[in-house]
Amino acid sequence: MKKVLLVISMMLVLGIALGGCATKGDLEAVEAREKAMAAKADQAAQDAEEARAAADEAIMKANEAIERAEEAEQRALERERIAEEKEQMAEEKAKAAEEKFKTSMKK
Repeated sequence: MKKVLLVISMMLVLGIALGGCATKGDLEAVEAREKAMAAKADQAAQDAEEARAAADEAIMKANEAIERAEEAEQRALERERIAEEKEQMAEEKAKAAEEKFKTSMKK
């Protein structure tokens, strides 16, 4: 009886051991999935790097546009200041001409 139980136990242990081991096909499938995931990870990293480069370029262009806008604003302010000075000079000349006209009419 002990021998029968020992043989049955050995057969069960052997069956469990063989059933629990991965086959060559299972290992190849796991390796294939691992390679596919690694390839996807590499592609994702490459896409992220391209997106980062595109974002950096967009930021650079935006900064350049801001600089151009600020320069244009400065030029506009300068032109406005010059126009105000010219207007003031024109008003002064008009007043002077009016005064000359009034003094010449009095004589």
